[in-house]
Amino acid sequence: MEIKVLGTGCASCKALYETVLQAVKELGLDAQVIKEEDMMNIMSYNVMILPGLVIDNKVVSKGKKLSLTEVKEILSNR
Repeated sequence: MEIKVLGTGCASCKALYETVLQAVKELGLDAQVIKEEDMMNIMSYNVMILPGLVIDNKVVSKGKKLSLTEVKEILSNR
């Protein structure tokens, strides 16, 4: 599984990245977590409100700083 956190380095983007890392660890997933900060790459996902969350090239969230519970729920349904 490839998980990308889209963000330019704002506090919400950094928080979501850390939350995703914690969720992956707690769920024991075999996943690669990538912090995507390049605006051209972010725009290629048609995400205009940050942070964004992409799992296996599918946008699953944009513009929300998701809680640990929310991230775990999203990952568990994959």
